Amino acid sequence: MQVESALARKIPSALTPQAKMVRPVAATGIEALDDVLRGGLPIGAVSELVGPECSGRTSLALSFLAQVTQAGKVCAWIDVSNTFDPLSAAAIGVDLARLLWVRCGVQAGRVEPTSRNFSLPEKYLAPPSIKKGLHGGGFGPHPRTEANGLSTAVSGLLHPQAFAPRCAEPQRSIRPKQQTVEPVCPATCRAVTSTARSSKPWTRIEQALRSADLLLQGGGFSAIVLDMGSLAPEFASRVPLATWHRYRLASERTQSSILLLTQHPCAKSSAELLLRLRPATSLADETKVFTGLQPHAEVARQRFTQNESNIVSIRKPPQRVNTASWRSRMTWAGRR
Repeated sequence: MQVESALARKIPSALTPQAKMVRPVAATGIEALDDVLRGGLPIGAVSELVGPECSGRTSLALSFLAQVTQAGKVCAWIDVSNTFDPLSAAAIGVDLARLLWVRCGVQAGRVEPTSRNFSLPEKYLAPPSIKKGLHGGGFGPHPRTEANGLSTAVSGLLHPQAFAPRCAEPQRSIRPKQQTVEPVCPATCRAVTSTARSSKPWTRIEQALRSADLLLQGGGFSAIVLDMGSLAPEFASRVPLATWHRYRLASERTQSSILLLTQHPCAKSSAELLLRLRPATSLADETKVFTGLQPHAEVARQRFTQNESNIVSIRKPPQRVNTASWRSRMTWAGRR
């Protein structure tokens, strides 16, 4: 150690190891989590937020987007299951004017005009020429012919048993068979219904992956959130690992932060940061009133962490705390 410290200034390239921190970070807006992550989420890398429902994944991603959009940058949210709520995002502080919302699996509905203009030609409005007849030029037929076919028309409206010949003996009534009538649906309604039934997670996942490819190739987005948290793990894990590796290289080239929200780790080694969230604890500061949640996060894997000193010690350094918890209060609870 004495020799290294004496020659460190003379030969710095040989005795001074390179710092492991190769990427900048962006704050998430949560102080407890930023302290554990040493600044925030990495820029130009894939960060995976893993956890069950109601674990704080979406609120953490929205808090991160709020910090990025308030800095004047543009972000994108790829919604696979159509669960994104713009009102909640605006309440957290996300600038919706700088956020691109990509909804997967949603069909564009046709807006048909409700009012229709109907007009008769002029020839139907002009009275015809006067005809000479028994009625002094009237247009109707003879009164004796007006009742022609009336009995046939009335018998067609009645049930056959009503005018059938009857006998003195009681007859056994035959119950008619019930007929099923299917509702008549327009062509547009049938098309939407068929697409809704045939829409599977695979189609929405393919749309989300293609959208992410287009956004990364186009560039200009500082943060891209791929929300697959509502999908079951057996669907999200079917995405090839080559896809996540391609996203990792594209994020390094464009210097954009990719946030992957899932229930089970999918990106594997392509994710630079793996943040595992446990089910949040409900807060009840007031009696019989739900005031918020307290999420719990744990850093499962983090690469390229920065050391406090460039000198590599033989002893094992003390381990840092890799867990964090914070409180997210509801709007009606107010600030305390």
